[in-house]
Amino acid sequence: MTDFHLAPAFVDTSAPLARLALCEARLQLDARWPWIVLIPRRAGLREIAELTREERAALIEEIVAAGEAVHAMGAALCQPVEKLNVGALGNITPQLHVHIVGRRTDDAAWPGPVWGTAGAQAYDAGSLERLKTAARTVLEINSAT
Repeated sequence: MTDFHLAPAFVDTSAPLARLALCEARLQLDARWPWIVLIPRRAGLREIAELTREERAALIEEIVAAGEAVHAMGAALCQPVEKLNVGALGNITPQLHVHIVGRRTDDAAWPGPVWGTAGAQAYDAGSLERLKTAARTVLEINSAT
């Protein structure tokens, strides 16, 4: 784990939320969707299959916790999440990571994927802090259990 470094793309497009047992949880900085990215803190990984069996089980639990946090983020914005999208694409940033995206039938890309939609929208400072607080609260509760 000492050789783990976050890919520059994550530093530029997301904000830190929490350090979970396996992953760094980061808030994707695009106000169009409540969105968390989980990045396992293991150097050189590109595929989920490269994790140990125990790490894969931990990743699933952290995805579930991040999904709950995304729901809390939607509630904090008074825009309840209707559907979670989970994906580990890695076509542009090959470092292993998993996206957990809150979707609504009235969102900017519905029913298509969020990937490839141009023009990320910045959060205003108040919304960003509300989202971070909502997400961290859920992630901390799930980390303690």
